[in-house]
Amino acid sequence: MRNQPKYNFFKNTSYALKGLKDLIKTESSFKIELIITIILLPIIVFIDASLTNKALMFITLMGMLLAEATNSAIERVVDLVTLEHHHMAGRAKDMGSAIVFLSIFIFVITWAIVLIDIYN
Repeated sequence: MRNQPKYNFFKNTSYALKGLKDLIKTESSFKIELIITIILLPIIVFIDASLTNKALMFITLMGMLLAEATNSAIERVVDLVTLEHHHMAGRAKDMGSAIVFLSIFIFVITWAIVLIDIYN
C-alpha cells in the first residue's frame, strides 16, 4: 500500500510552490537559469517569429529549468541515502548533470537556429 494521501489540487499546488521556493532559495544554478529565463521571455514575445518557433523557444527555455529541478532532486535523494563517496552515487549525480547539460545544449541550438533563420 502506498503512503499517499487523497489527491487535492490546492494542497498539491502548495507542495509544488514549496518546492519551487526551495529551489530558488537554495540552488544557485537554478537562480542563474531563472534569471536567464526572465530576461529571455520578453524576447520570445516581441521577436518576429512564427508561433511554432516561439513555442520551441519557450519549451527549450522551460526545459532548462525542468532539467535543473530534476538534477537538484536527484542530488538531494542521493545525499539522503549517503553522504559518503560511492561510485554509484557519483554516477547518479553525473547523470543528473548530463540532463542539465543536454537541456542547455538543446536550448542553445534551438535558439540559434530560430534566430539565424529570422535574421538571414
